[in-house]
Parts: sequence; C-alpha cells; structure tokens
Amino acid sequence: MKIKMKFTNKLLKALPGIIPGGISVQDFSAIIKTEDHESKNILESLFKIGIGSKQEEKYYFEKGDKLKTAINLIERGFPLDEISIDLNWKDFEGLTAEILESKNFAIIRNLILTKPRMEIDVIGIRLGVAMLIDCKHWKKYDESSLTKAVKKQIERTKRYISKTPGAIAVPVIVTLYHDKIDFIDRVPIVPIFQFSSFVDEFYGHMEEMNTIET
Repeated sequence: MKIKMKFTNKLLKALPGIIPGGISVQDFSAIIKTEDHESKNILESLFKIGIGSKQEEKYYFEKGDKLKTAINLIERGFPLDEISIDLNWKDFEGLTAEILESKNFAIIRNLILTKPRMEIDVIGIRLGVAMLIDCKHWKKYDESSLTKAVKKQIERTKRYISKTPGAIAVPVIVTLYHDKIDFIDRVPIVPIFQFSSFVDEFYGHMEEMNTIET
C-alpha cells in the first residue's frame, strides 16, 4: 500500500513538468522543484508506464501525456480535485471529456455556434440526451460569477437546441474548486471530484434539472 501511495505521489508531482517536447532532468527538476536524482526517478517511472519517451539525455512528452498521467492517477483512486490543480483549462476540458467517454458518451469538444458566436466546451451525448458542459477552471467562485456562467450556458443550450432538431439537452457547469453539487436556475454546478458520480446518476435526476428541448 505504501509503495502504491509513493508511486501516485510521484505521478502527481510530475504533472507540472509534463510539457510537450524534449526536457532534460535538470529542467524537469527546476519545474517540479525537486532534486535531480528524484526527477530522474520520476521520469523513469513515467517512462515505465508508457508516458513519454527518452533519447540520450532527454525525455520527450506528447500533447496528451499530461492528461494520460491524470487519468492514470484517477484510476489509482487519487482525488480528482488535487489532480485538477495542475491541469490548465485545456487539460481540464480534456479530463471532463475523458470521464464522459469512459462512460460511453459520444463526445464533441469546442463546438462553435454562429450568429451570435458561442462556444460549448464539451458535449456528451448518450441515450438521446446531450449534456452541454461549461468547464470553469477558476480558483475562486462567488454566486454572482456562477449565476452569470449559468445564464450564458442556458443561452448556449437554447442555441444548440435551435440548430439540432429533436435534441434534448441539459446545461451543466463543471468547476475545479467547489464543495458540493449546487443548482442555480436548476442548472447543476458540479465539482470535478464529483463529476464521475454525477454522470453515473445523471439520468435518474433529469427531472430536477433545466432540461431544454424543441
């Protein structure tokens, strides 16, 4: 158990340093703020589980490697909110999409609607219902900013419905930091660490949500 915990801690520590391109042990040490020998150990651990490659004195990461590491941590039971801290907004969207995909949702990312221009971060579709998600990678929240975000997401959902005949859609806000699932105008505000269980229970609670259809 201690070995498993030690390994997950290494993976978590590695997240800020997993940047696309080549990186030396010394540069990795500077980013994650640790000694060179510890950095080498972490990089080797990543390499052994198929994250990154190495050539001579450098380790190479691809665009999806940070997200792959985050998913590995989730699978090992590490808290989602702690993992998400080291993800940028794009990674955060990717993590949200990955959770939906793992539960057999069809995924659309960064859908652009025109006249007026609107963007929907992540759409998950299953059983004829679309979950339209706005990912908020904010570190601080207040009711006013969340209320504005909800209002905009409802507008995006109505626009999506108007362009998608026969669709049923539910606006959802997924946040980085939040204590629990809340509702504003019947729109769920879901902290990332509870998103997986929210998706599991989604269809059983649709009557409580702001379901929009044509």
